[in-house]
Amino acid sequence: MSYPRQLGINLLSAPDLAPRDHIALLAHIGWDGFFTGWHPELTAAYASAAREFDLLYSSIHAPFGGARKLWEMDGTPEAHAEAEAEVAMLLACLADCAAHDVPVMVIHPFIGFEDHTVTETGLTNFGRIIEAADACGVRLAFENVEGEEYLAAIMGRFADHPSVRFCLDTGHELCYNCGKDMLALYGEKLGYTHFNDNVGVTHESITWLDDLHLVMGDGIVDFPHVMSRIRATGYEGILCCEMSRSSKPGGHTHDGYAAMPLADFYRFCLDRMRMATEA
Repeated sequence: MSYPRQLGINLLSAPDLAPRDHIALLAHIGWDGFFTGWHPELTAAYASAAREFDLLYSSIHAPFGGARKLWEMDGTPEAHAEAEAEVAMLLACLADCAAHDVPVMVIHPFIGFEDHTVTETGLTNFGRIIEAADACGVRLAFENVEGEEYLAAIMGRFADHPSVRFCLDTGHELCYNCGKDMLALYGEKLGYTHFNDNVGVTHESITWLDDLHLVMGDGIVDFPHVMSRIRATGYEGILCCEMSRSSKPGGHTHDGYAAMPLADFYRFCLDRMRMATEA
């Protein structure tokens, strides 16, 4: 049974397009909302344009390149200083969300494929961010990425906090979680989505190269199954996709996307998103 949903997409790179014009384009095409990375100099402009064109500025994706540092794996003063800098950055991103009424901050629990050791220091660092989110009313959507142990530890330790939610990335579920049903683990906390497609694990070990972020239907993710599981959680919020127009190094999977004018690509993604979510 299909039912109407608000649909959103990440704002794709368009250096020559002003924020207002970019949001106007999404509204004209028919999107209901969007999300961005954290660009503090542009947040106010995105939020203003969202209000003007009646779109939902649904989330800011927090920077994640230093997520490993939060766990202070090395136990050195230098590692502690780096962790403090990461906490400060994430708190600033959170404050930006709160100041501009962006309801969700998407956050990666970890980055990297080699480490699998949860530390108490890391949980303490994430706890500081979670307590701040509780206080300001922004939800933290922890995404299923590499390093499932870290997500499990955070969701277990902080499950009772009102700000703690789960972000389902459909592509990560296939290539990073090897098809494991992540909603069976965290569905009751589902608070955001990143729809995208890929062809699963194609290398000897789990790797970033398989995280393709193809448009829905261009890989092998079973979106009818995804939607049946989402419906079972009772989640009724916006469904967002996270797209890329860039191939992985040495690949050509996204050449066709890159060749499309931006507006045509946004339309193509919306058509596929409607198909995926109405399944």
